[in-house]
Amino acid sequence: MYGRKPVLEALADDGLRVDKVILADTARGPGAAEITRAAKAAGVPVQRASAHRVKVLAGNGKQDQGVLADVVAPRMRALSAALADRRPPSRVLLLDGITTPANVGMILRTATAAGLDGVIVPRRGVAALDPLVVKASAGVAFRAPVLRCGSAGEAAEMLAEAGYGLYALGASARTTVFDVDLPQRAAFVLGGETAGVGPEVGELVTEWLSIPMPGDVESLNVSAAAAVLSFELVRRAR
Repeated sequence: MYGRKPVLEALADDGLRVDKVILADTARGPGAAEITRAAKAAGVPVQRASAHRVKVLAGNGKQDQGVLADVVAPRMRALSAALADRRPPSRVLLLDGITTPANVGMILRTATAAGLDGVIVPRRGVAALDPLVVKASAGVAFRAPVLRCGSAGEAAEMLAEAGYGLYALGASARTTVFDVDLPQRAAFVLGGETAGVGPEVGELVTEWLSIPMPGDVESLNVSAAAAVLSFELVRRAR
């Protein structure tokens, strides 16, 4: 995460473990001194780097304020490890080609709020889990049940082999998210903002699902669609 106030809040949060703080070598004055004191009190090392390096790491040079913090995400693990558990996740989201950090961040926040077992965020083809995603999630990304793998296609193959039903959202599907019969283990694919679900994943889809929209709107933003789906799963569980 970046910015003086967010970093100070992270250092003061007993529920988070901060690995290190990085200060730009141009960051001086009371603000930098306050962060240094807070890091020392929390037992967190502070490193200095060039202002350019901090901007590159933050991905947002206008708002980093010369400070970054690396925060440990305790619920993040490999998808392979999750599937090998004695009690593997029963309901997961799979992100396929979602490249806008704001969408990834909001999906992580929504899925965590809905109590889903996992959000699969591939390392390729999806926005990186960087400070922009963290900001969009309002910090929830650190506590989200993130599952990692190489690509969405790799994840789809692993899920299919593990016996999961694979359901993809598509506007033209006849079956809706409200009336589909789901197996004990199900993964829901959310496609990219422009291209939707890719062909590699599409070949493995068990069934396509739609969100009924009586109004004159063609589709929803992917993060809004994720919210509808996530809380339909909450409704079913209740």
